[in-house]
Amino acid sequence: MIIGLLVIFILVLFLPFTVSVVEKNLEIFLFIMGLVAALLSGVFNGALFVKAASDPINISIAVLIAGLLFKWLQTPLEKMITGMSRIIPFRLFACLVVILLGLVSSVITAIIAALVLVLVVGSLQLDRKSEVRFVVLACFSIGLGAALTPIGEPLSTIAISKLNEEFFFLLELIGPKILPALAVFGLLSALFVQPPKLDKKVNDKKSNSERYEEIFIRALKIFFFVMGLTLLGAGFEPLINRYLLGLDPLLLYWINMISSVLDNATLAAAEISPSMDHFTIQSILLGLLISGGMLIPGNIPNIIAAGKLKITSKEWAKFGAPIGFLTMLVYFIIILLS
Repeated sequence: MIIGLLVIFILVLFLPFTVSVVEKNLEIFLFIMGLVAALLSGVFNGALFVKAASDPINISIAVLIAGLLFKWLQTPLEKMITGMSRIIPFRLFACLVVILLGLVSSVITAIIAALVLVLVVGSLQLDRKSEVRFVVLACFSIGLGAALTPIGEPLSTIAISKLNEEFFFLLELIGPKILPALAVFGLLSALFVQPPKLDKKVNDKKSNSERYEEIFIRALKIFFFVMGLTLLGAGFEPLINRYLLGLDPLLLYWINMISSVLDNATLAAAEISPSMDHFTIQSILLGLLISGGMLIPGNIPNIIAAGKLKITSKEWAKFGAPIGFLTMLVYFIIILLS
């Protein structure tokens, strides 16, 4: 059984980045892997299936509603963003955008926050380096902020489900450490993102509006994505209990840098256990959330923003990896002192 689970983990880790068919159908792939893991470990039953099918409902509905609202309000949003960017000093504008997207991502979901970010960037005419830096910093903020509620992103949905905790548990557990980080990323955007040149006009080109079927398909994909992660987490429970529960939480913190190349929700599903104490859970989550912004595959907002703005992996890593590593180091010190 252990060997089979390790094989599944390796497949989940590498196939999305080496096989294009898997990459394009990641949600179904993870659902299949989760089902196989649950069957292999002998934990699959009716109760688990009901739990796996009910866990994604809230976040899927949130993604659907937010997607529809975004479609209907896209034009006034574009006008508002353009108007604000002309009135507010640019560096303050960039700072506020990064902070606010981080804050609201736990309500409107990380996916919609990423789409709003793309809309903001499309309304400006930044030089390429500043555009990449702005997007990377904003995605760090979104990835952290979205984890504060179970509807924000799959990681928080999975965490709350596996821990059997209430809605605001993560806000209480990691909120005091995450909220200051949003402000820091906002300040970094004010420092590292250069204003558009004065001789350039604000880009009035409208973003392509999503079709209704795209919105519904995205919500359905999120449903299967989270369902697969629930099954994957249950299937990996024996492996976690045997090899990870006894590890030092600070070691787990650094081990979770692997989430920079693997969506952090997948690792959360595999690692988190209700038998862990709060300090261990906090260390695991902070390691996953911070390193999830270092590279494009690490988090859903990264994938969405990079795809729509055609940011390459090399462009992202050149700025995201150093920022992420420094943030990991700072938070490691904070955890040690807490």
